[in-house]
Amino acid sequence: MTSIVIGLSAVIIAVRDGEAVALTVRPHDAVTGEAAALAGLPFGPFDPDGHRTFELAVRAFVREQTRFELGFVEQLYTFGDKGRDAPLADVGAGGARVISVGYLALTPQAATTQAPDTFWTPIARFFPWEDWRRGRPALIDEVLVPPLLRWATSEERLARARLLFALDGSPWNEERVLERYELLYEAGLAPEAARDRERARGRPAEEPAAYAPAFGEPMLSDHRRILATGLGRLRGKLKYRPVAFELMAPEFTLSQLQRTVEAVAGVALHKQNFRRTLERTDLVEGLGRLHAETGGRPAELFRFRRELVRAGPAPGLALPRLRD
Repeated sequence: MTSIVIGLSAVIIAVRDGEAVALTVRPHDAVTGEAAALAGLPFGPFDPDGHRTFELAVRAFVREQTRFELGFVEQLYTFGDKGRDAPLADVGAGGARVISVGYLALTPQAATTQAPDTFWTPIARFFPWEDWRRGRPALIDEVLVPPLLRWATSEERLARARLLFALDGSPWNEERVLERYELLYEAGLAPEAARDRERARGRPAEEPAAYAPAFGEPMLSDHRRILATGLGRLRGKLKYRPVAFELMAPEFTLSQLQRTVEAVAGVALHKQNFRRTLERTDLVEGLGRLHAETGGRPAELFRFRRELVRAGPAPGLALPRLRD
């Protein structure tokens, strides 16, 4: 009978210098002491005897590996797929079947953790095709699309490519981060694909090159899949829950809030329409004080009316795109 190991991973997201970043680690080999060639998410195996709950185990892994204390956290998804088109989960469990459980955590400050080989890494390094704030990334049509279309030899594959990468007039859906990554993986364009397929056949395979500018930076195990799930989930939740404020300081300007939402959603927003929709939600309250923003006149400071969340479900933020 095949044994099962449950691997827990944490997608920890913040916004720093106008960019969405994720907390990554390079775990050290227990024998050589050397750091891994690729970055991964804070992770570890669930111990049913030592861990009371999955969430407490995740918090412990993050604390031990990064010296970072999690605040807001929620379970993301559980991956148990097996097959050549599924990113391979590997936590050093030998021949055991690995079930990956991912968690999403948000923080208003990408604070330096002081832990070795722990970094806040721009998410755009892992998914460079996801940032549309300055328009459609040229790398989609110049680098990704040609080999993707050569692979898409069936109508079903071609339809998926068109839909996910906004080809032939299809609209861009910023939430489908996971589906885009999985399509590239299935097409053999994600650097992890060749590694995983060799290992699935029982053959040793080296880690892929650390960084491919167009195809994104590969990660350990199935961590890029989990990171894609976290980013897509967060982009969706922006619209129906006030999670954006978990990424904000207690006091902020509306411009800072908009730039944070844009960094996560990967799209440019229409300033006046964003503020009009924000006013209708009643989620923020002006403090009557000004903040001198860089390169502009002083702007009013606001706070998130967190008491609305305590009173019951609160709405999210509309994302009126600039082109609209």
